[in-house]
Amino acid sequence: MGRAEESKGIRWRLWANVALACLALAVLIYTARKARQFVITDARFHLASPDERAAGLSMSGLVHASRSRVMATFAPDFGRSVFLMPIAERRRRLLAVDWVADAAIARIWPNRVAVRIQERKPVAFVNLAVPGGLGSRVMLIDADGVLLEQPPQSHFTFPVLSGISEEQNETERRHRVQAMMRLLDDLGPLGKDISEVNAAAPENLRIVTTVEGRAVGLILGNGNFARRVENFLDHYPEIRRRSGDVKVFDLRLDDRITAGTQTP
Repeated sequence: MGRAEESKGIRWRLWANVALACLALAVLIYTARKARQFVITDARFHLASPDERAAGLSMSGLVHASRSRVMATFAPDFGRSVFLMPIAERRRRLLAVDWVADAAIARIWPNRVAVRIQERKPVAFVNLAVPGGLGSRVMLIDADGVLLEQPPQSHFTFPVLSGISEEQNETERRHRVQAMMRLLDDLGPLGKDISEVNAAAPENLRIVTTVEGRAVGLILGNGNFARRVENFLDHYPEIRRRSGDVKVFDLRLDDRITAGTQTP
């Protein structure tokens, strides 16, 4: 066999391999399209609506968030293939629901969707002024400074955090919440009778607490909270005897306790 014939044979085998590869690719594309069409159109892959006997959407972690709002997020998906659901978009909409801190969505073969909700955890009550001077409304706030509507028939035992307003952004509110949490963490059991924490000035915290059945205000500053409160409680019988009707005390100087003022 001459060199020309050998070269011709190599070229023939090369083109044959290319043709076989193209044929295999065409078959693969055709099969993928048919498979996609099958899972999109076949009823066995359709997400069953909540009112059907075998509902296709399951949820976990939902306690205070609005179930109707969560379900409404998936309204366009019922009766359609679960493989058409835009997971990222549905998660983005879930994160906009009040009380939802995080969410995970998973398709489960062949026709189910599992949703796991992580709710926000409130840490305090806040009294927000109603525009026009028409009183105030009570809300909850979490550690990130996010304001939360109080769910019906819920029972929380938190102190009131004052110094919070709707006009503040979440960063400003979070700074005040974290100051309160730092204070409560430092106080530990000493903080069990606190009814209010004033964080209008986060570097100069104030509390309202109950001592021997009497509500007193304590100005604590920005540190040494436990030591200052413990010192106050140790000397409270004498303080009460000498202070008369004084109900606010300044504890910011570690070597003395003085009468405080009501204003921050």
